[in-house]
Amino acid sequence: MTLKATPLNSAHRAAGAKMVDFGGWDMPVNYGSQIEEHQAVRGDVGMFDVSHMCVVDIEGDNARPFLRSLLANNVDKLQVAGKALYSCMLNPQGFVIDDLIVYFFSETWFRLVVNAGTAEKDVAWIGARNDATKSGVTITERRDGNAPMALIAVQGPNARAKVWQVLPTTQGACEPLKPFNAVIVKDTAFGEVMVARTGYTGEDGFELAFPASQADALWNALVAAGVKPAGLGARDTLRLEAGMNLYGQDMDDTVNPLDAGLAWTVDLNAERDFIGKTALKAMGQNFQFVGLILREKGGILRAHQKVVAADGTTGEITSGTFSPTMQEAIALARVPMGVAVGDTVHVEIRDKKLAASVVKLPFVRNGKILAA
Repeated sequence: MTLKATPLNSAHRAAGAKMVDFGGWDMPVNYGSQIEEHQAVRGDVGMFDVSHMCVVDIEGDNARPFLRSLLANNVDKLQVAGKALYSCMLNPQGFVIDDLIVYFFSETWFRLVVNAGTAEKDVAWIGARNDATKSGVTITERRDGNAPMALIAVQGPNARAKVWQVLPTTQGACEPLKPFNAVIVKDTAFGEVMVARTGYTGEDGFELAFPASQADALWNALVAAGVKPAGLGARDTLRLEAGMNLYGQDMDDTVNPLDAGLAWTVDLNAERDFIGKTALKAMGQNFQFVGLILREKGGILRAHQKVVAADGTTGEITSGTFSPTMQEAIALARVPMGVAVGDTVHVEIRDKKLAASVVKLPFVRNGKILAA
């Protein structure tokens, strides 16, 4: 199978990146030291090529009512241009098709950013819903044809200053931005750039969406300004420390969002109906989503390991790693409803049952360790 490549593939290879197959994409896992890349984002600034993710523009007079029904979170919360919302998109059974960010730019233009591995499925689903509801919206996928866009995430305590150094014409427009807001700046040296104060690391920073033809030039300008390239390895340890879900690992189309710790992304209170609402209300929450810190030596926490509560009920780890910031083995886990923060559970690792503490997420946010 031929792997898909982002517009920055040659830049990664020129930098000596170790490349891996990530959901059918040829992506950098690291450029040398994954730990150094992780620490650069926590303490200074790093950047990720996230062009494998997919920008999908939804345009038309019915854009808002269409998304009101399509998404589990309520787009009526988006009333100011540039405001963003994190949401799940559910199937009729109440399970997660994908998690995504939706940006509001006008009553006739909303922008979704969806996951790489689910993009084709997502676009097909959105198109089918558009046809079924006769909403008449225009759906434009911006990854391949249709003026393709590249995506770079610049993250860390010094991320915003570095972006303004490279893109000085954006500073006036995006310096006042609060988290989960975006602005589109037309007059940059790299074309029209959407600057979003969002990210997947638990640190401040910007996600930049811009013409794919400018990808190498902007990436190299950021490198020259001292921004350290980081790969998928550091991205995973950073997001896990930040308690952020990864689609296909912490939830998928067999998991309901309430069991994945995503109740805050689902608006069950508004009167509006949305796909999956009836099934989700009938299912309710059956598990809770927590953090674990391993308290005994002898293992690393990994996905699919069984978690045994004090009363013998069981759950499972969905993501696990060794935390570079905390220097401890940590995990995200779905556990029985009776388990509480502060409890000790046991994780089955090979032939051992090792003790772990249940903690509130996130583990780390803005460089500070919050769970101990």
